[in-house]
Amino acid sequence: MTTGRALCQTAEAQLAAAGVASAAGDAQVLFWHVLRQVTGQALPRHALREHLAADVAPAVAQAYAVAIAARAGRQPVSQITGRRAFWKHDFRVTADTLDPRPETELLVEAALGESFDSVLDMGTGTGAILISILSERPGIRGVATDLSPAALEVAQGNAHMIGVAAEFISSDWFSEINERFALIVSNPPYIALDEMSGLAPEVRDWEPRMALTDEGDGLAAYRAICAGAPDHLKPGGRLMVEIGPTQAHDVSDLMRGAGLTDPTVLKDLDGRDRVVWGRNPVTKGA
Repeated sequence: MTTGRALCQTAEAQLAAAGVASAAGDAQVLFWHVLRQVTGQALPRHALREHLAADVAPAVAQAYAVAIAARAGRQPVSQITGRRAFWKHDFRVTADTLDPRPETELLVEAALGESFDSVLDMGTGTGAILISILSERPGIRGVATDLSPAALEVAQGNAHMIGVAAEFISSDWFSEINERFALIVSNPPYIALDEMSGLAPEVRDWEPRMALTDEGDGLAAYRAICAGAPDHLKPGGRLMVEIGPTQAHDVSDLMRGAGLTDPTVLKDLDGRDRVVWGRNPVTKGA
């Protein structure tokens, strides 16, 4: 028999050797996940110290070895555990969805700073953006689109789990959307093809490629979204998109070119350009 602490220390060394920067933290997170999975108990976090000091059952040790091997192969922790915390909820995550990231919470925060009666989330993935918004605004109409049937299934499951009512539609951007919204949000694929090789293995090799890159300059999604936004926004409605840190100028120009007014750039906690929003003129379509 061996203790949980000894098991975690061995796992930490294994992960560090595989190039995992967060080896110590990941070793403990996965140990905690396996404990809960094998025992079937919702163990409180404060009990971790007790389990680290205790001998580990063979079933836990075996399941932990599998989880650590997956992480050493650079599979993201969220895909191994099947969960990722975002905004105020835990979301189910699979290899068919982009892993919700903390910086995307700025898009949710910006959206919730506005008044709106309907919202469209394009390229929804896990549904984290739309579901987080709707959870704060009960009664608001919410629609989400994605090209991936598997992603839409995950998003629908997350909405049900969190208790949010929304409509999920398979659509290539606006192709299946025939109404106007007060707010449109999106975190589209914005990584240029020549940037893909520089991504961490957890992203490049494990997350859905179509959610990461347009196989071009990283702006194709913004061209489609900005071009279609005026005909799908109510007068005075807003388009809000997450961007890569070097894309603020280009995306702002695309919004202006489509007729949206006063593009505004918001920075994330690291001081990087992260969100651009523009408004549909009140007179447009009135």
